[in-house]
Amino acid sequence: MNGAQIDWGLLFLSSSGRVARFPFLIGLAVIMVVLMLYDYALPSILRELSAIIVYPCLLFSSACLLSKRLHDRGRSGWWAAIVLLAFSLVWPSASGIRALFLIVVVWAVVELGLMSGEEGSNRFGPNPMKPTESANAI
Repeated sequence: MNGAQIDWGLLFLSSSGRVARFPFLIGLAVIMVVLMLYDYALPSILRELSAIIVYPCLLFSSACLLSKRLHDRGRSGWWAAIVLLAFSLVWPSASGIRALFLIVVVWAVVELGLMSGEEGSNRFGPNPMKPTESANAI
């Protein structure tokens, strides 16, 4: 997946490979907008009836997206579980002891949202910003 064209199915439904920062941020914005609309715009009775479907879908899509971005940074996708746990504990407000998990969320924002991916290929695949680098090396 390169930075110019986003494959939405792969972005939200596959945890393998790597994703560059810009498509990651777009995907994250989509998930956050869906979550906010679902949590704040839907009547509570509809939320209660559909939560068993909507929340697992959002969780799965978020895990796939985070895993690919973590892969781009050279990290295991399993770190996504820690990020998602911390986010769920501070959403929608971080108060009391739950505020400690805000540290993990801030780390994730810096690590995944601000820092660029590893140069060249890594064990998770080619650099998404230069997908043809392996063909040029021949």
